[in-house]
Amino acid sequence: MKTIKMLSLLPVAAAIVLSSSCGNNKQQTKNNNKVDTLASDNPFLKTSTLPYEAPDFTKIKDEDFKPAIIEGMRLQLDEIKKITDNPDSATFLNTLVPLEQSGSVLKRAAAVFNLLTGANTNEYLQKVQEELAPLQAAHSDAIHLNKALFDRITTVYNHLDKSNLDSESKRLVAYYYQEFMLAGAKLSDQNKILLKQYNEQEASLSAKFTNQLLAAAKAGAYIANSKEELAGLSEGALEAAAEDAKTANLSGKWLLPLQNTTQQPALGSLTNRTTREKLFELSWNRAEKNDSNDTRKTIKAIAQIRAQKAALMGYANYAAWKLQDQMAKTPEAVDKFFADLVPAAVKKARQEASDIQAVIDSSHAGFQLAPYDWDYYADKVRKARYNLDENEIKPYFELNKVLEDGVFYAATQLYGITFKERKDIPVYQKDVRVFEVFDQDKTSIGLFYFDYFKRDNKSGGAWMDNLVTQSKLLGTKPVIYNVCNFTKPAPGQPALISFDDVTTMFHEFGHALHGFFASQQYPSLSGTNVARDFVEFPSQFNEHWALDPAILKHYAIHYKTGQPISVELVDKIKKASTFNQGYMLTELLAAAALDMKWHKLKPEDPIKDVDSFELHALEQTGLYLNTVPPRYRSSYFLHIWSNGYAAGYYAYLWTEMLDDDAFEWFKEHGGLSRANGQRFRDMILSKGNTEDLEKIYEDFRGQKPSIKPMEENRGLLN
Repeated sequence: MKTIKMLSLLPVAAAIVLSSSCGNNKQQTKNNNKVDTLASDNPFLKTSTLPYEAPDFTKIKDEDFKPAIIEGMRLQLDEIKKITDNPDSATFLNTLVPLEQSGSVLKRAAAVFNLLTGANTNEYLQKVQEELAPLQAAHSDAIHLNKALFDRITTVYNHLDKSNLDSESKRLVAYYYQEFMLAGAKLSDQNKILLKQYNEQEASLSAKFTNQLLAAAKAGAYIANSKEELAGLSEGALEAAAEDAKTANLSGKWLLPLQNTTQQPALGSLTNRTTREKLFELSWNRAEKNDSNDTRKTIKAIAQIRAQKAALMGYANYAAWKLQDQMAKTPEAVDKFFADLVPAAVKKARQEASDIQAVIDSSHAGFQLAPYDWDYYADKVRKARYNLDENEIKPYFELNKVLEDGVFYAATQLYGITFKERKDIPVYQKDVRVFEVFDQDKTSIGLFYFDYFKRDNKSGGAWMDNLVTQSKLLGTKPVIYNVCNFTKPAPGQPALISFDDVTTMFHEFGHALHGFFASQQYPSLSGTNVARDFVEFPSQFNEHWALDPAILKHYAIHYKTGQPISVELVDKIKKASTFNQGYMLTELLAAAALDMKWHKLKPEDPIKDVDSFELHALEQTGLYLNTVPPRYRSSYFLHIWSNGYAAGYYAYLWTEMLDDDAFEWFKEHGGLSRANGQRFRDMILSKGNTEDLEKIYEDFRGQKPSIKPMEENRGLLN
């Protein structure tokens, strides 16, 4: 939904969003000697001397990444060889521990590369990204398909019952054994060769998709020649559009950049229906223009390769293979979960459409509701029903105040942590801010970076990731960042955001808390290194505090008058919280259904046309409504084609069930308090992947999760 958690660094595979076959080094050197020469002062060869081992962006050049990554891979393979060459019988200490310690150079370089290619890329980095695309797969396979290494892991795994290892160490052994099994460690030598080819092809295509989509979104921005086209936008939004146009060298024009979702924020305000239609069409067709940025051939190829990989591994489809280590376990469990939600969601969406059509008819507009009308007229229904105007509440949500007096304040009240801005820590872009995080006893926890404003060289969406992962074994504390895509205000203007943006800030910081409170020995099990259908639970849970009265009155202050938001306005926001939920749930379910349909394909299933496949998939699942498009169309579904959510987009809704049910526990036990916060921190946020995730949840809740709180919060039971 709001989060794109970038690919985390696999313990041995360094799941970087790039790669290349090492066999191409001669050609690469010929093309660019400077890039392939590893300088002795390459900043990634040694641990950073900055606090928390934070990267020193003053010393990092674009040209440093490729040689550091190639050298990092070589060094890690040398470390793996030392493990497999050890003549002693395999033990936890001589196999699993050095495996966890391996790859430090690669992980340092990949972590920063992931950040910059997602949040602050350029043509050079994109070129490197595509040139090196098969490297991730080749390097990962060199480790996961290493028979000698897997044999040693298997030996340790087979003796777990008789070992005196602590529970976290046992969990690590089981984790590695499953990871290697899922990666194809038991395949025949011939099939391993074929799997390697598939993995390299998929890595190249995923990198290509990312860059195609970024270019498509940039090219798809709406350019207005007059203010009249943008009637309905606030003065601040108009100034921002003028500033964006100026940045794009479009003098005398206004520019509305595309966000990664189908619907665009401006559609709720634009009074000119022709402008709304054009903006929607630009969004809907951004990656389907039959040009170099058209992603449809790319995603067809990715889907085909994934189906072939699953068949090679002996599974019915990619989803069946991928879900084994998730809470859901099987595609059938996901289908059942959907079946409990789709009928009620679609019914509510149809009722909402009827209400909106009634407003259109009452104004004698003379047209039928279209997708690009929904947000504009839904806002009219909201205003009429709840007397709530988005422009009325935005002045109470100034970005920096929301961050410091809302997001941070809530964390202090719940968990006792505090924050201090660090202006001495180098950043990669001038808008980025850095804070040091301290525990209740004033001991340091880690560093937090936030990068909130949209740029045309930044991927769409919002996400969290680590630059440094917490690990007692490695002696590291977390360095974490949040990235968002809020509209940057014109110079001198305050950054006023919507309540949806406020929720995004709380959401992404929920991920950060999951990373900051990690208390694991081993990096592979630390913090957010959990299943996709659990990782969104802490983030979505944190959203609940945005409307808590004690938190809200602390940050929702009018930027001009200094007056706190009124009780009446808060009541309006709360009463309106279930408004439009049929639409919002249906668009999410539609995207999740597309994801599952793509990843249930068999290798022999023909996909001649992406758009026809998409339409048929939505019709099959009962989620085709001509007024409710999926949140992401297949051709710009970054989550599933490049960001690790393949057969996993359902996780947002699965974890919504968990977060609403967990919040129900808080309501039953007095709501916001340090005691309740500490319990959640101790039993959920600090656990990482050290125990079975179902057990972790049920130990906290005292029972299995119920879907009823989610249905109530969504207004589906009314």
